[in-house]
Order: sequence, then structure tokens, then C-alpha cells
Amino acid sequence: MREMVDKDKRMSWWREAKFGMFIHWGLYAIPAGEWNGQEIPGIGEWIMKRARIPVKEYERLAEIFNPTKFDAEEWVQLAKDTGMKYLVITAKHHDGFAMYNSLCSDYDIVDATPFKRDPMKELVSACERAGIKFCFYYSHVQDWHHPDGVGNDWDYDESKKNFARYLEEKAKPQVKELLTQYGPVGLIWFDTPMNITKEHAQELVDLVRQLQPECIISGRIGHNLGDYRQMPDNGIPAMPYPLDWETPATLNDTWGYKKNDHNWKSPKTVLRLLVDINSKGGNYLLNVGPDADGVIPQPSVDILRTVGRWMRVNGESIYGTVAVPLIPYVLPWGGITAKEGKLYFHVFDWPKENRLVFHGLKNKVKRVYFLSDGPQLALNFIQSYEEARNEYRLMIGLPSEPKDELDTVIAVEIEGTPEIQPLM
Repeated sequence: MREMVDKDKRMSWWREAKFGMFIHWGLYAIPAGEWNGQEIPGIGEWIMKRARIPVKEYERLAEIFNPTKFDAEEWVQLAKDTGMKYLVITAKHHDGFAMYNSLCSDYDIVDATPFKRDPMKELVSACERAGIKFCFYYSHVQDWHHPDGVGNDWDYDESKKNFARYLEEKAKPQVKELLTQYGPVGLIWFDTPMNITKEHAQELVDLVRQLQPECIISGRIGHNLGDYRQMPDNGIPAMPYPLDWETPATLNDTWGYKKNDHNWKSPKTVLRLLVDINSKGGNYLLNVGPDADGVIPQPSVDILRTVGRWMRVNGESIYGTVAVPLIPYVLPWGGITAKEGKLYFHVFDWPKENRLVFHGLKNKVKRVYFLSDGPQLALNFIQSYEEARNEYRLMIGLPSEPKDELDTVIAVEIEGTPEIQPLM
């Protein structure tokens, strides 16, 4: 019972947040998807492995990494303006390079680059001022730089690796640094738990609990030891999921900066995904990949600012929402998010017949209105039950044009917890 109370306390801010910013930033931003004049297939931050770049060659990237245009305030303000409530930044990705001042290794941004600054300290301060939860990503298993880390089979003999040695020499000391040098950390986002034993994963969990009991641990710690379930990259469950979960997702096709990836999602697509994820009880962690100068690509900025303008008006329909009961048919016009006593109809495709019809809502409807207008400007609605078909029906009268071309939100106040009629 004690553990359940502690977990609920840890998770309370995260359950309310629903929307966060992921940032993948590291040495891989310099090649930006190309090596020796050739474009390397796959996501940008995996270029070291995909191109099988020797450690000594990859290390030279640090000698020229000087992101003088990095502005922590600018990054955090973008997250805040977008309506994101937490920020997760790569402290160390699979390439093994620490993007902070690590005392247990010189392979870090302060010691190995001309930049000589710790961007994590700057981001922590900016997040505190903005009211954004600051969180770390840490690759706890894969480390292509360390001879005992998982993943590098072109420089190091796999048969001679000792994972426990890597864990004691690097992973655990760096996790300790992250949780002792930067104040309260909202979440530590572990990744790719391939081949890690339950015992080793538990050691990391115990370390986090010892240093910062309120720090949330992501599901990719491995062996179901995290505080919540991590979905596959860009993956969304088909049905509402009863436990805490999160979808990590990209704005284009890559995570780390890749200069030739221009497959950007539209603001409307981002909102559709946000609503879909929230409607099933999840959080949406949406990634940006800054370039080698420390600049977030302009398409990312433009997309997020558009989403942010929508969030400033309609954020109530996202924050603190819970999973909607399973709706047994596809909604032709959009999706639904929910809170106790209220549903939010997200209308992406405006009905041509000047009305919206929803089947299966058993709760009594008290009032209906556009969220942007407020309850003082109520919409007409008819709620009925057809006995012969055993069918509940809600019909809402609409104007001919949407209030918002991206997503018009209709607030539906109901009595009690949402209850949807299942298919017989």
C-alpha cells in the first residue's frame, strides 16, 4: 500500500501534464545524417552505429562541437508557448557522449569541446523560471563509446565485454551525477533495455529511489520496473490503456537532427495525434532535434507555435484528461477527450449537415458549448433513446463553418463519469 501511495504522489504532475517536449541533441547533429559524403540511412542519432564509425573517428566530432547559438531560454519558452508541461533532454545517448559536465568521464561537452558550457544547468534554470518540469534522458544500456557497453561490435569484441563493469564505471556514476547536480529531476527516461538483467535494472531503480524518491522512472528501464508503460516510438495503442503510458514521437522521421529529413507533420496532424493519445489515457512526448549550432529547426518551431496558439484556447480539453471509455465505432469527425463530468468533442472534419451526431452516450447531458466561447453561449442539442434499436443518441446543432480550422472543441457537460454503450 505504501508503494502505491508513493507512486501516485510521484505520478501526479505527470498525469496532469499530458504533453511534453523531447529533445535529442548531441554530437550526431554535426554529420546530420551524412558521413564521408554519403547519406546514411536511418535516424540521425544512430549514425555512429549505422555507418560503423570507429570510436576514435567519432571522438573528433567533439573537437568541433561549438553550439554558440544555443539559448536555453529560447528552447524552454518554445516548450511553454506550445503548452508543453515537461521537457526531457538527452544527457547521454547511445554514442556515449555526455551533454553535461560529467566528473567520471572527460568525454563530455565541457571537457571535450570548445563550447565549455554545461547546457543542462542552463536548461534547469530556464525550466524553473518557466514552470516546466525538467527531466533527463539517459541511455543506460547502449553505449558505443565504452568498451563494455552494449551496441558497439565493430571496435570491441563482444565476447570480452563485462556489462557489470560498464554499469559500475559509467552508468551508475553518471545517473548519480544527474540526480545530485541539477536539483529536483521530474523524470529519468531510460532507453533500450536490451540484454540488461532484472538485477542490474533494479540496481538503477534503487539508486534513483535513494537519490530522488519523487523522480519518475520510465518504462524502458526494463523488466516492468518503471513507473509507467513506454509505447514503441510513435506507437499508439488501438484501444484505451488502463495504466499510465506515454508515446514518444517525432515531428518528422528522425530524432536527432538530420538535414535532409523534411517529412514534417502538419499542426493538424500533431493535434490529431495528441487527442488520440490523450483519449486513450496517454501522454504525448513530442521531439525536436536541434542542429549543431544549437538551433531548433524552423519547421519545428513553426509547427509547435501553431499548436501552441490552439493550446492557449483549448488546453482545458488536454490537461488532466483521462481515458475515454471504448467507443465501438470510428468517429467520422474527430475524437474525444474526457474528465469527470465533461467530454470534449474535437471536430477536425466539419460535418456538412450542420449537426454532429454521437451514438452511445448514456450520461445525461447538461450543457453543450464551444470551448472557445465558454458556457455562456450554449449550443442546441437533443438527447434521445430509441428503444427499438437500443440506441442512445446525442445530436448537436452546429453553424455552417468551424470555429477553428485545426480543431474545433465542443465541451459537453454530463452527469457523472462518462459511460459509453458497448456494442451488443
